[in-house]
Amino acid sequence: MDQNINSFLRVLDANDNSTGGGTASSVAGAMAAGLAGMVARLSIGKKDLASQGHYEAIAAEAETLADALFNGGHLDAAAFDEVSAAYRLPKDTEEANASRSQTIQEAMVHAAEVPLANAEHCNRVLELCRSLGESYNTNAASDLECAGFLAKAGLKGCAANVRINLPYIKDQDICHEIEQKLQNIIIEEEQ
Repeated sequence: MDQNINSFLRVLDANDNSTGGGTASSVAGAMAAGLAGMVARLSIGKKDLASQGHYEAIAAEAETLADALFNGGHLDAAAFDEVSAAYRLPKDTEEANASRSQTIQEAMVHAAEVPLANAEHCNRVLELCRSLGESYNTNAASDLECAGFLAKAGLKGCAANVRINLPYIKDQDICHEIEQKLQNIIIEEEQ
């Protein structure tokens, strides 16, 4: 938890250039999941709404997603740190340069995969928001709307962070696979 909070605080620190949009987007998704879970809990037992089990299931999944996305912010910051460390490796010999290049490629793939996973989680939060939108405690309408806005912002931000890394991945098969997964997430979100 402390690592996640530190990653979040690094986003807020204007003097820290190492943690940015990927972490912020993941945290936005975590906040969205937290709000969706709250709306589900506030809907339990309300007259003429869905069953208690329906809302409990949504609240439980939202809590799991909030934890995953909050941790995803830390993972995104760590992935960026891995890329930075890889670029600082020595390249003074042919062997060192080859090792450095391999490490950079591995770090770049990881730096694209982390926000991809976070984008998947944000998309699932959007699905929960849509499910809640069919039947919920309307006293929490603005909370549900904010959850949707934050989840969408998180998804778009995570997608941007996947795409920024793709041009640096030399293995076109891996690059295409990541891009295809991202496109599938975006297509789901638009439906």
